[in-house]
Amino acid sequence: MKLFGTDGIRGRAGEFPLDDATIAAIGRAVGEHLRDRLGRSARIITGRDTRESGEHIERVFLAAASGTGARCLSAGVITTPGVAFLTAEGGFDVGVVISASHNPYEDNGIKLFTPSGKKLSELDERELEARISELTRIAASAADAPAELEHYPDADKKYLVHLTSNLAELRLDGLRVALDCANGAASHLAPELFRGLGAEVRMLACDPDGRNINRDCGSLHLEGLQAAVAESGADIGIAFDGDADRCLFVDAAGKVVDGDATLWILANEMQRSGELKSGKVIATVMSNMGLEIALREAGIELVRANVGDKYVLEEILRTEAEFGGEQSGHIIVRKVGLVGDGMMTALLVLNAMTTSGKPLGELAAGFARLPQVLVNQRVREKVPFETVPAIQAAADDAERKLAGQGRLLLRYSGTENLARVMIEGRDQSEIEEMANGIAAVIREAIG
Repeated sequence: MKLFGTDGIRGRAGEFPLDDATIAAIGRAVGEHLRDRLGRSARIITGRDTRESGEHIERVFLAAASGTGARCLSAGVITTPGVAFLTAEGGFDVGVVISASHNPYEDNGIKLFTPSGKKLSELDERELEARISELTRIAASAADAPAELEHYPDADKKYLVHLTSNLAELRLDGLRVALDCANGAASHLAPELFRGLGAEVRMLACDPDGRNINRDCGSLHLEGLQAAVAESGADIGIAFDGDADRCLFVDAAGKVVDGDATLWILANEMQRSGELKSGKVIATVMSNMGLEIALREAGIELVRANVGDKYVLEEILRTEAEFGGEQSGHIIVRKVGLVGDGMMTALLVLNAMTTSGKPLGELAAGFARLPQVLVNQRVREKVPFETVPAIQAAADDAERKLAGQGRLLLRYSGTENLARVMIEGRDQSEIEEMANGIAAVIREAIG
């Protein structure tokens, strides 16, 4: 039974693997796994985003985990990095996040963090899958009555103190900030954080109703934030996704500042302050070649990892780099924690603005992007591309046309049945035509 993807267990709420019986099997498996590993009952903390299915999933999970003797507490609605922080802060053995990140409200998920902030190892995931499979086989319809939630005291306060303690001198007095919280987990936290530092805050998408998380808002839909920045004269716009483990920005002119530009800003600030001792920045295969060229000219090496924050983290730890991230806005700063944190990323960017005295747009300038296009194509199954002759032939033809003046990347989404076609090159219209052509071949073959 393969349950874990690149970001935990995902699915449609109420359907396998997020039906009650399977959720109960997951909760019991986690409790048993930790009890066997530790030689005692586990301590578990959970947290969730704002989806209407989240509390029910959390209660079913905790009822089953409690049945193994585990001591279980809930942090309520809180960000993914908030749960990761509290896992270590509270001496818990595992942190459990009920969220599907940037996905629509109908989806949900379960992801697990160790006290170090890392996600579970693949070995632990395989062991858990074996336990879950056995539990569902012998008790396919069994699920305990959902548990009453016992809350971890002052969870929000402890997390916010953690965020600000890393930048004790930061003040945002006089700064105008537009916040898009995606009607998600940051909705009650981010406004308090930035107002507490003195910023004038305009709030967007901070009224979750269980179904509006990520709907036409947040880091996947920046149009509303761009309009709000223009209307309010804000100095910066900040957009989170549903669980706030990532963020993207809009500068005062309304231009989007993505994860690549964020890496550029933080690399320059860390180099200036002497913190970039490794001389490395970790990015993924999706990051623009223009960033790599600009960093090289600044004396900084760009090291690429596979797509996914777990792979970025692996490379950060392997190379002893200070930080890394993804074009999508996941940024991991090792001294702060081992999980991407959108609110911490925002604080670091704001700190770069205040210490330099420069606006966001000026900080983000400095590297010339190669034109890039990304086309997503839904597929029935994730067949290796090289095993489908038509797809391989289309890819080979594109590589010949690029002739070393760009690059093609074919990959599958780690959380959805999507094939992603990414091409960089000198001519925007040419690479769009090439990407759409390859997507059409994929659609015909396995769509």
